[in-house]
Amino acid sequence: MSRIEDTADAEWEAVAAAQHHDPHSVLGAHPAKDAAGRTVTAVRARRPLAETVEAVFGDGSRLALSHVAHGVWEGTHPGPPLPYRIATRYRGEEETVSGDPYRHAPTLGDLDLHLIAEGRHERLWEALGAHPRTQGDEHGVSFAVWAPDASAVRVVGDHNGWNGESHAMRSLGASGVWELFIPDLPVGTRYKYQICTRSGAWILKADPMALAAQVPPETASVVTASSYVWADGAWMTRRAATHAVAQPLSVYEVHVGSWRGGLGYRELADPLIAHVQETGFTHVEFMPLAEHPFGGSWGYQVSGYYAPTSRYGSPDDLRYLIDRLHQAGIGVIMDWVPGHFPKDAFALARFDGQPLYEHPDPRRGEHQDWGTLIFDYGRPEVRGFLVANALYWLEEFHVDGLRVDAVASMLYLDYSRREGEWEPNIHGGRENLEAIRFLQEVNATAYRLHPGILMIAEESTSFPGVTAPTDHVGLGFGFKWNMGWMNDSLQYIGRDPMYRAHHEGEMTFSFVYAFGENYVLPISHDEVVHGKGSLLSKMPGDHWHKLANVRAYLAYMWGHPGKKLLFMGQEFGQLAEWSEGRELDWWLREQPSHAQLQDFVAAMNGVYRAQAPLWERDSDGSGFTRLGAPSWDPSVIAFERRDAHGGRLVVVSNFAGVERTGYRLGLPREGVWQEILNSDAAVYGGRGSGNLGMVIAELGDGGAPTASITLPALSTLWLRHQPEPHVPTVNNG
Repeated sequence: MSRIEDTADAEWEAVAAAQHHDPHSVLGAHPAKDAAGRTVTAVRARRPLAETVEAVFGDGSRLALSHVAHGVWEGTHPGPPLPYRIATRYRGEEETVSGDPYRHAPTLGDLDLHLIAEGRHERLWEALGAHPRTQGDEHGVSFAVWAPDASAVRVVGDHNGWNGESHAMRSLGASGVWELFIPDLPVGTRYKYQICTRSGAWILKADPMALAAQVPPETASVVTASSYVWADGAWMTRRAATHAVAQPLSVYEVHVGSWRGGLGYRELADPLIAHVQETGFTHVEFMPLAEHPFGGSWGYQVSGYYAPTSRYGSPDDLRYLIDRLHQAGIGVIMDWVPGHFPKDAFALARFDGQPLYEHPDPRRGEHQDWGTLIFDYGRPEVRGFLVANALYWLEEFHVDGLRVDAVASMLYLDYSRREGEWEPNIHGGRENLEAIRFLQEVNATAYRLHPGILMIAEESTSFPGVTAPTDHVGLGFGFKWNMGWMNDSLQYIGRDPMYRAHHEGEMTFSFVYAFGENYVLPISHDEVVHGKGSLLSKMPGDHWHKLANVRAYLAYMWGHPGKKLLFMGQEFGQLAEWSEGRELDWWLREQPSHAQLQDFVAAMNGVYRAQAPLWERDSDGSGFTRLGAPSWDPSVIAFERRDAHGGRLVVVSNFAGVERTGYRLGLPREGVWQEILNSDAAVYGGRGSGNLGMVIAELGDGGAPTASITLPALSTLWLRHQPEPHVPTVNNG
C-alpha cells in the first residue's frame, strides 16, 4: 500500500510527461492508507489544466479528486476499488465523462508473454496489435506492441488529437511488450505508436500488428473488427483431405489493381470468377496483398504484414472475395514476402530506435540491390512474428497457399554480395542457417495446422531439398518454382524456328531434373515486365506465327511434368508489356485471333484437368518417358505421361516452322491414340492440319509400335491411348 506523499516527485513528473514505464503503478485505483492509517482506495487520474475532476461510480455517486502535482489528481474512498469513470471539466467547457485506461488489468497473460519471447505464439495477431474488446464494465480497444528498446510508448490517434500524453502504455517487463486498454474507442479509429528511444527522441510508428491501415500514401493504422461469416465450409473440408502433389494445379496469377481498373475486392469477385471459370484455371494467385507504401513495388515491399492493403477495400471485403472464389471451386494462393522489408521511417525499420526486426549487422541486415532490410531470423520474436503471419493468412483469410518470394535471397549470406561484403556462418559456409531454420519452421507449422494447403518457394538455385520434408533435412515446401525450365524454354521459344534445331537442349534439359523436386512451371509477372515484353511479343515471326508459337509453347508447358502458372493477360495474347498502372488490354479479345487463343487456353485447361496422366505423377519419374530414342529429332520433342491406373498420354511438339507429314514416331502401345488436343486446330486460329482425331500405332518390323503422324508447323499435339474395348468371352459349355 502507498500514499501519495510516498511517491517521489521525479516519478510524478515522469507520469505527468507520459514517460513512465509503468503509469498504471501510479494512476488508476490503488489500495492506500489515509492519514489515520486506515485502508482506503486511492483513485488517481492525469488531467493537466483541468478545473474539476471527479470519479463517477456505477450508482451515480461521485468522488471529488484534488490536484496533487504535475496535473495528477487524487481522491480516496473507503473499501475496495469500485468501477468508475472520470468526469472532467476544463475552464469554459462542459463536463466530459470518459473511461480511465489505468484502472484496467493487462490484456495479455503470462502465457502470452512467454510464447512471444519464445517465438512460439501461433496466434500472435490476437495478443499484439489493436483489438476491440470488453474489459469489465467497459468496451474499448486494447493496444499491445513489442518494443523492447523503448523507454516509453504512447498511443496517439484520432481519439487524443494525436497527442499521446494522456495514453502512455505500460511495460510488461522483460518481454519488451507494452500494453494499454483505452475505453470508449470505436472501430475505425486511426492510430500510431509514439516511441521514446534510448536517446530520448520520440518517433512515430505504425503498428506492426495492425489488421488494417489507411489508404496509401497515408500511413496510420486503423482499428478494425471482422464480422464476416464464411460460407466455404465444403471447400475447406475437401481441401484438408487433398494431397496437392497428386492433383491438377493450373494457376492464374493476378495483380488486383491492374486486372481490371478501379475494382475493389468485392467488385472483383463476379468478373474474376467468370473469367477463371471460362478459362479453366484451378487456382488464382494474387500478387502480395499485405499493405505496402509504394504501389510500384507491386506489394513486394511490405509495411503492414497483417493488414490487407486498403487500396481495394476492407479486410472483410477481401474475405468476401476469397469466400466467393472458394464457393465457385477456385483455390486462392497469395504471394508472401518474408525475405525483406522497406526502410520507410513510419514502419518496421529501426522500430524502437534500434535494429529490431532487421538484423543489426548490415552484412546480414540489408539488401544493397533492393534498398531494403532483411529480417533477423535468429531472433525468436522476429521469427515468431513471421511464422504467425503465415498462419494468419491461412487462418483468418482461408488462403489455400502461400508462394514465398525470393527464397534464394534468404538462403545465402552472399546473395548479391561481393567478396568481403558478407560474413560466413558458424561453420564457415555461405548458407544462412537461421533463415533455413525459419523456413523449416514456418512450413512444418503451416502444414501441421492447415493440411491440404500449398507452400510454394520461388527459389532459383540448386539448393537441395527445397520440397523435401523437414524431418529429412529439407526445407519442407510443397512446391518449388522451376526457374531453370522457365529461363531455358523462353530462350528457346524466342529463337527463329530455323535455328531451334541447334538448341534442343534448352527445351529438354529439364527432363534430367524434373523429378528432383515438386515443381511449378511459372510464366509469371517477372517475365512480362522490365523490358522483357509480353509472352506473345517474345515470339518470332508475324502475328499469326507469334500466336502459333504461343499455343505450341503453352501446350508443351501444360504437358511437361510440373504444375502450371500463367500471368494474367497471356491467356488472350496481351501485346503490350504489363504495367501496374493500367488494366489489361481486354479489347484485344474482340479480335478473333486473340479470342481464339483464349479459347485454346480454356480447352487446354479443360483437357488437362480431365487427364490424370498430366498431373497425377508430376513428381514421379517412373510416370514419364521421352520418346524418339535412340536419336532425338532436334525439332520434334515427344514424351509420354502415365497415371497410376494405366492411363497414357503422349505429348508431341514440332517447333520447326515447317509441317512434317508421315512423321514416324514410336509410341508406347499399339492401337488407337486419340488426338485430344491440337494447337494448330482451325478453331483456335491454326491452319487446321492434323490427324483427323486419331493416329494408329502398328507393330513394325522391329516389333515396336510405330505411328505415321502429321505434325503441323509450330504445334503441339496431345495423344491419349484408347485401350482395346473389353469383349466378354462366351461359355458355350
